[in-house]
Formats: sequence, C-alpha cells, structure tokens
Amino acid sequence: MDREISGLSSMATRLVLAEVTAHLRLAHGPAVRFESAGGVEVARRVREGAESDVLVLADGALAALAGEGYVLGDTVRPLWVSEVVAAVPEGTPVPPLRSESDVRAALLSARRIAYSTGPSGTALVDLIARLDLAEVLGDRLVQAPPGVPAGSLLSSSRADLAFQQHSELMDLPGVVVAGPLPGDTAITSTFSGGVLAVSSRPARAREVLDLLGSDEASKAARAGGMRAVGGP
Repeated sequence: MDREISGLSSMATRLVLAEVTAHLRLAHGPAVRFESAGGVEVARRVREGAESDVLVLADGALAALAGEGYVLGDTVRPLWVSEVVAAVPEGTPVPPLRSESDVRAALLSARRIAYSTGPSGTALVDLIARLDLAEVLGDRLVQAPPGVPAGSLLSSSRADLAFQQHSELMDLPGVVVAGPLPGDTAITSTFSGGVLAVSSRPARAREVLDLLGSDEASKAARAGGMRAVGGP
C-alpha cells in the first residue's frame, strides 16, 4: 500500500482516526490521511462529488449515502460506538448524573445548553421532548455551528452545560466532563465506515477499512473515547 489513501470523516471521529491511522501506519505501513469536518458538511461534499476513498460517519448518515449510491453498499460496516456525555465549564459545580431526575435537574438549572448539529444533538432534542421539557428549555438551547464542538461554547461562556460525543469533549481546555447520561436517558451513536464509489483504489480502500475494524484499531479507539461495536 505505497500510495496514500484519503478519507473523509465527521469531527466526532477525528481524534480516534488520528490515533488509529498513526498506529496502522507504524504497524502495517499504509499511508492514510483523513480530513474531518461536520457530518452535515461531509455528507454535502460527498454528494457534490468529493474525491476520496474511505468515509467514516454516523451510521444513519452513511447508510443514506450508500442508499443513494455514493458508498459501495457491500463495504459498509459498523466500527465504533460513542457515548454522549454532559460537560460544564471548568471551575463550576459538576452536576451528578446518577438518575433521570439528576438529568432533569441539570437541564433545568442550566441557563444555556449547547448541543451539536450531529446525531448527538438530534438525540438530545428528542430526549428533552421525552422528558416534557421542550417548551421550558426551548429558548435555552444553543446549537453549535457545524464542525464546532459544543464544548467550545462552554469555554467561551456562551453556555453552561453541553452535550456531545465523549470523543469531542474529553480533551477540550476549560471543560470538565460530568459523565455519560444514566439509564434510559443514555445516548449512544454508532459510527460506520465504507468505501466511496468514486474511489480510484477501492481494493486498497477496503484493506484500510478492514484495518479500521481490527482489534488493534479498537484499542486505539478506546483511547479516543470510543469502543468497538460489540466490544466492552
């Protein structure tokens, strides 16, 4: 695999892919470069004909692109699962998250609640509706721009509570992760990979995809706040 394979991914998997591809380069030699952006932006670029080989996105978004013929359907495979966590600005009280009541209390006490444009944001809005808090919290919800971590709104004082994938919040300066959501309020997202139909090297792209789903890659993914599909 002497020529570079290029990939596109959402921001949620950016750090994980950096860990995984660095490990794969040392262990197996493939030169792989991923470019990350907001999931909505990546899907738009794929539909507009972006030239790349491998795609890693939330499973729903990737399945839609496969259904439209932009991804080779027989290459689609689930890779990693990410928990959505809550976070607060550093130096402020960290709310407990042991029960649904704790989640309700944290939401109701927040002045501004940041969430993403990705699947975690959609799931959070659905959760708020299920908790019958949509009307109460409607004016307090602040959606981060595509590709911008919701946690960045904490460090800039534009929000005092944020929800997003653990991988996107775990290492942000000025941000403290309160923890995953408990019980029936838990939100997880599955990220899948596939070979793009426009790939000029589909066989090599399949090899890279196999390596992304390997046990070795799963160990690197755990360091980035995700776990392998079907793993502990």
